[in-house]
Amino acid sequence: MTQEEALDWIAELFEEPREKITPETDRKAIPAWDSLGVLTLMAALDEKFNIILSDKDVRGMEKVADLLQILRRNGKPT
Repeated sequence: MTQEEALDWIAELFEEPREKITPETDRKAIPAWDSLGVLTLMAALDEKFNIILSDKDVRGMEKVADLLQILRRNGKPT
């Protein structure tokens, strides 16, 4: 998965325009990335990539770049 594909996936997951989603996008700028959105993200990462987020991962995600780093760390090139 390229970084562009990952950004497309994140935009689709949170139902945001793709042009709004960049690595620098803060999670607070994405209304759907709230507590329910975190659960949705966790389920989607498990289903699509077989990635289980730790509590530390969840607490550490402040920007889209943090999510991209989790994908990279789990062997999903971005």
